[in-house]
Amino acid sequence: MTGGGETSTDPGIRLPEPDGGDGRSEAGARLLIPGETCWRIERATRFAIFVDAADYFATLKRAVLCAERRVLFIGWDFDPRIRLDPLGGGRPEDDRLGAVLEQAVERRPGLEIGVLQWDLGMLRALGRGLKPIVLLDRRAPDRLTFAVDTHHPVGGAHHQKIVVIDDSLAFAGGIDVTADRWDTSDHADDNPDRCRPVNGRGPGRPTGPWHDATSIMTGPAARALAELARERWESGTGERIEPIEEERDCWPEAVEPLLTDVDVAISRTRPEHGDAPLVHEVELLWLAVIAAARRSLYVESQYFASRRIAEAVAERLREPHGPDVVVVNPWTADGWLSEKAMGTARACVLETLREADVHDRFRLYTPVTEQRAHIYVHAKVTVVDDRLLRIGSSNVNNRSMGLDTECDLAIEAVEGEPGAEELAAAIGSFRDRLLAEHLGCTPEQVAAAVEATGSLVRGIEQLRRPAGRSLIPFEPPELGPADRALGESEVMDPEKTPNRWRRVERFFARRRRPRSRARA
Repeated sequence: MTGGGETSTDPGIRLPEPDGGDGRSEAGARLLIPGETCWRIERATRFAIFVDAADYFATLKRAVLCAERRVLFIGWDFDPRIRLDPLGGGRPEDDRLGAVLEQAVERRPGLEIGVLQWDLGMLRALGRGLKPIVLLDRRAPDRLTFAVDTHHPVGGAHHQKIVVIDDSLAFAGGIDVTADRWDTSDHADDNPDRCRPVNGRGPGRPTGPWHDATSIMTGPAARALAELARERWESGTGERIEPIEEERDCWPEAVEPLLTDVDVAISRTRPEHGDAPLVHEVELLWLAVIAAARRSLYVESQYFASRRIAEAVAERLREPHGPDVVVVNPWTADGWLSEKAMGTARACVLETLREADVHDRFRLYTPVTEQRAHIYVHAKVTVVDDRLLRIGSSNVNNRSMGLDTECDLAIEAVEGEPGAEELAAAIGSFRDRLLAEHLGCTPEQVAAAVEATGSLVRGIEQLRRPAGRSLIPFEPPELGPADRALGESEVMDPEKTPNRWRRVERFFARRRRPRSRARA
């Protein structure tokens, strides 16, 4: 078992050795490096983030119905029975995803829609009562194709969540277009629209509160995601899809851009399989941001189980002037097997982190509703200082680093570049917006608390409440001998990548922001 503190097992990484080794900061140096920490960097003419699925699903419905040439769904899971906009009125049967797709191809004679789903995800759907995808395909209108993707290594999953409209508008992040995801950001304890889909007309059983996030963009960044989606379609089906040369302005009018004319980096995980070599840009970016974080590292993830990532964080926690690290997780993993694999691994890495946290700068929280029910965290978001915002499909576990296919997006405020201060303010404000949702307060209160205490951890602690909506510290269960052996062995979540932490740390440590910047 390799960890962050061990010698690199991949000395051939192309990152250069730092000159002099004196630890001086490189102002204006990037964390996003094409070919290393990302695949490529492209411009987004408009970019926004959906927090929680209600607004995303409603926007996706409108975008699909406005599509002219092609819609591609690339997903881990998919359920055509879900409602997309239960708050929008109209007949429930017309609002279901499958019906919306059928309406779209009936309205547009030239429109084609393809849905590609991971094969074992289809088995999960069968357990929810969904018909086999081959039957869905037979019943679907012409130009609406359902396909199952089996092209992955044993034990691996296709985990990307991408939707592309006419190669011009792209959604990518952590929200699967499937059951149990829909929720609003108030995460009400009783929401009649938050329910499991059924085959008939009646409502399904209620589901619990769910926190998630995804993004939307236009411009060259969207076209790059379209290229990635087409490649994935070809690898999964054997069918090549040609790009759409004409670019459309199909940004949804109801969506206010978070940013305009901004560079977006795309980072991938692609496992070694067949003739395809290993790509682990996602893991390299994780290591880079841990090494470069100056004041704070804020993480939302479904899992926190990668020993390599945890040991890299532990090194930073031991430093006298290292960053605060805040992780927001669900209380338990979704399902017994996932909890056995990810829950035991999380308990093991937390022991490592708490031993390293000699300066009291680490917290792992879980969010709760007004009545203190646990909110399931499925979002995959990272905010580094006010410098880098990352949103995608990858979790903090070994699978996401080297076994599953993943797609993450990142935006970086590079010191000294035009617009960097405005971009940094937007990145910091987005983190405050997420924390405000969890803490039951306003983003302005989060910003004020962090500013007053000079610390992300202490600011959150100042705002946490003993009742109502808030964040509560996570305490792992006591592990028995069998569970401890399972977590430490990583047999259910093995490392699949070479250990590059030491060289990455040496290179990116010089890219930390100067200490004079006050905002945590």
